[in-house]
Formats: sequence, C-alpha cells, structure tokens
Amino acid sequence: MYERCDAESIVFNAAGLQVDAQRKLFGQHIASRIILKAVTGFIYNNNRRKPLVLSLHGWTGTGKSFFSQLIADNIYKEGMKSSFVHFFTSVHFPYLTQVDTYKSQLQQWIKGNVTNCGRSMFIFDEMDKMHPGLIDGIKPYLDYNQMLDGVSYGKAIFIFLSNAGGNEITKAALDFWQAGRDREELELKDLETALSESVFNNKKSGLWHSGLVDGNLVDFFVPFLPLESRHVVQCVLAEMKARGVRPDQNVAERVAKDLVYFPKTERVFSVKGCKTISSKLDYYA
Repeated sequence: MYERCDAESIVFNAAGLQVDAQRKLFGQHIASRIILKAVTGFIYNNNRRKPLVLSLHGWTGTGKSFFSQLIADNIYKEGMKSSFVHFFTSVHFPYLTQVDTYKSQLQQWIKGNVTNCGRSMFIFDEMDKMHPGLIDGIKPYLDYNQMLDGVSYGKAIFIFLSNAGGNEITKAALDFWQAGRDREELELKDLETALSESVFNNKKSGLWHSGLVDGNLVDFFVPFLPLESRHVVQCVLAEMKARGVRPDQNVAERVAKDLVYFPKTERVFSVKGCKTISSKLDYYA
C-alpha cells in the first residue's frame, strides 16, 4: 500500500511515546524528559521557523538508536520502515576525498525528500565516524528560514547519534556514584556545557568545529547515561516480554552478571550497555 504524507500515515502519538519511554527505555531520566518535551513541543507548534535538531550522546548500548526508533514509531504509521524516515551511517560516506560530493548528494537528498514530505525525519548514526565538515553541508536546512529555494524545512526532524562525549557523561555519572549521590539527581545542566564543548572540540565527533554547534542550530545535546546492572536486568526482562516469553528475574540477573562492567573493581557501569543482551539471552534461553 502506498504511503502518503497525510494525517493517516503520519499521526503523532504523544501519550504512546511517553509510555514507550517509561516501559522500554531504562536509566535515562534526563534523555527521556528532554526528548519527550522537545518532540511534543515541536510537533504541536505550527509556527516553527527551523527543524528540530537533536544530538544524542553516550556510550554504546545506552538507548540512542532505540529512542530514535520509538520517536519514529509514534509519528509514522510505518515506524522506521516509513519512506519518510531516512537513516544514514558512516558507511554511506566512506572516502575522505569525496566529502564535497557527499555534501552535494546529502543536500539533494534532503531537499528532495522534504519537498516530497515536510514531516520527514533524518537520522545520522555513528556521527563520531563521519568525516569532519561533512555534516556542515546540511547547515542551510537546519537554520532559521521561512523558506529555502521555495521549500520549508520547519516540520522536519534531524537526529544525530554519537558515542562522542560518552567519556564526559560517564565521568559525571561516576563522580555522582562515588559521592554517594543518586543518579536521578543528575541534571542536564551538570552535563550540557562539558558535552557540547567536548563534541565541538573533538576531531572525531563529526561535529568538530561545526557550524551546527557554533551557529546554535542543535536544539538539544542529549546525554545518555551509562547503565548499571539494575538497568540491564530491566532490559533483559523487557526483551523477554517482547519475545512473548514469561519474564524471569533469575535469568535476567544471570545475563546481567555475565556482562563486562567498568571500573573493573567496582563494576558500576555496563561497558556495552544493553547492546549484547539479545544474544546473551539466546544462550540462557
């Protein structure tokens, strides 16, 4: 069936996104709060002069890609399979010598797809592996413009996913843990400045000295915290439920215990977050 850019194929389910974030994403109180407010406010605002631009940062397996999927699932009837959701990774742009060509291709791709459907979503994964300067090619489309060459970009959503800044986020979380403070006390203000500066000054962040950052075109730098064992257990239980298997606390705790944690002596944070739990669960099933 042909997918149309209309209210039947594209309908935002704000309550659904909130429930999904509560039931399926664990240990990310800062990211959940920011993204829910940002996406909801953006979609209900009919006078936007620029697209929504989110930059999600943190260690692997903390939920960045997963949250992007939840956003798509609650905007598009077809979710990530929608023809209006576009996913890019560093594999699409392999050669440093071809950066100018990639910039041109990206510009044409974004312009063509937003012309086709204003409510398009563009997800750029592995930003930390992108060639410096590449992403600046799309800067004109993220800026404050009513129209650009007859096309309005005010309804589009751009999401950047990156491991860059993960060390700064982890240090802040570890400092809180060592000070005996509850991780839920961590707030965006504790992380945002260090995060945006580290991303801007990191040659391997994909946003190194980017006009997107110094032009204040990124609406939110969103930190994803490293996951503790209790969050991994929640991930395993959720995976069991998704598979139609009765959740088993004992199995979930065994899977969580099997993972590698950091620092080595205290074993506070899962090195790979929840990334490998699916294959681990196959082993214990």
